[in-house]
Amino acid sequence: MTHLRTSAPGRERLRPRRSAARADLLTAAAAALFVAAVAVAGILIQRSVDVLYVEWPPLYAHWMPHAGPGTVAAPAVAAAVIAYGPVLARRLPWRRLLLLTWAASLAWTLSLALIDGWRRGVAGRLTAKHEYLLAVDRIAADPAAAVRTFTDHILLTSPDYWPAHVAGHPPGAVLTFVGLDRVGLGGGAWAAVWVLIAGSSAAAAVLVTLRAVAGERWARRAAPFAVLAPAAVWAGVSADAYFSAVAAWGIALLALASRPAARRPAATALAAGLLLGLTVHLSYGLVLMVIPAAAVLLHGRTVRPLLPALAGVAAVTAAFTAAGFWWYEGYDLLVTRYYQGVARIRPYSYWFFGNLANAVVIAGAASVAGLRRALAGTAETARRLRSGRSLDACGVVLLALAGLCMIAAADLSGMSKAETERIWLPFALWLLPAAALLPARHHRRWLVLQAATALFLNHVLLTGW
Repeated sequence: MTHLRTSAPGRERLRPRRSAARADLLTAAAAALFVAAVAVAGILIQRSVDVLYVEWPPLYAHWMPHAGPGTVAAPAVAAAVIAYGPVLARRLPWRRLLLLTWAASLAWTLSLALIDGWRRGVAGRLTAKHEYLLAVDRIAADPAAAVRTFTDHILLTSPDYWPAHVAGHPPGAVLTFVGLDRVGLGGGAWAAVWVLIAGSSAAAAVLVTLRAVAGERWARRAAPFAVLAPAAVWAGVSADAYFSAVAAWGIALLALASRPAARRPAATALAAGLLLGLTVHLSYGLVLMVIPAAAVLLHGRTVRPLLPALAGVAAVTAAFTAAGFWWYEGYDLLVTRYYQGVARIRPYSYWFFGNLANAVVIAGAASVAGLRRALAGTAETARRLRSGRSLDACGVVLLALAGLCMIAAADLSGMSKAETERIWLPFALWLLPAAALLPARHHRRWLVLQAATALFLNHVLLTGW
């Protein structure tokens, strides 16, 4: 600091840094004000005309200050990540870092869920009204017939129509839980354990992707933010967290296959395609994963993995089609069912902004501030792409912009009105690495803010879906 006070060049370097840091804080503050304004407007609308169909807009939640076993565990996990996460991310061998990131993400997500208690927060989540497990016995009785006639039960006017979440997704989602039941892991507790373990692996998948497109240094910088995200409030316990992980590993494998020195690129790209093919048969909206897929191919400046990846997607699609389920037919019927329910009443004019406010909440202030830096670096990223130079931090920018584009597309579609804090988990996941662009000396402060957001929301609101 003495040098910076007495040296003119030093002062010149310090001013831009301080200016950028102030811009980060102002961006985070503006995002918080945006969420507050949307919340106030939503409360006023809901109290006057009752058309939003959520109790605490824009979040699908109830005001219920409460505590549980996670009230002790979650702050302890957060404190450990804040205190040791940045150091361990720099020093641990790469494979150990991936395992620790997965474990820490699991601990953070589970501890937040336990604030609601074991039954309400974990074991009972996937057996609640509208959830997948309500249809498991019916499908397990004859899975082949259930898939063959799946689209016959999507509309509310059809006989024995599926519960909302089953009807709102391709059969791959509910078949996952049928498979767990078939191997002796039936019931809400085992389903929750599966979702927690699989879903928390998404943090490690993000790091693998970052290492491939931006280098190991940036992946290590992003590791604590991939763990300590407010999104974990809704990841535990939601099947959308599991969908996020399948999609994220598909993108990670595609990124690995796109590297110039990739080992067995065709096999890796085929595996990526199989996972991405499964992804779109878990959730219709995840067809938008084509955006980060295009981003990693653009980074690698290659189309070499494209054919084997498309072969993998085609293989999964062919298997479902042969079993009697055609993806587009299911999606077309879902659009009709969507507007048979409260979606026809929920105003798009509010939810266009409400959905974006939800995205801010689940990504957290650190990701929003990092996204400001990513947007500021868009021109430099485009220039380097054209020149073919090594991208480095520009790889982080690419992934953050891909996440932003997915959210924008989903919002504009009109097929996302409320509950996007859960539905958009696979998209918001790619905003989290943007926090790595923030100055390393400030990382702990931003991590504190990320953790505080999650802890506050989970203690004062009872979230649902």
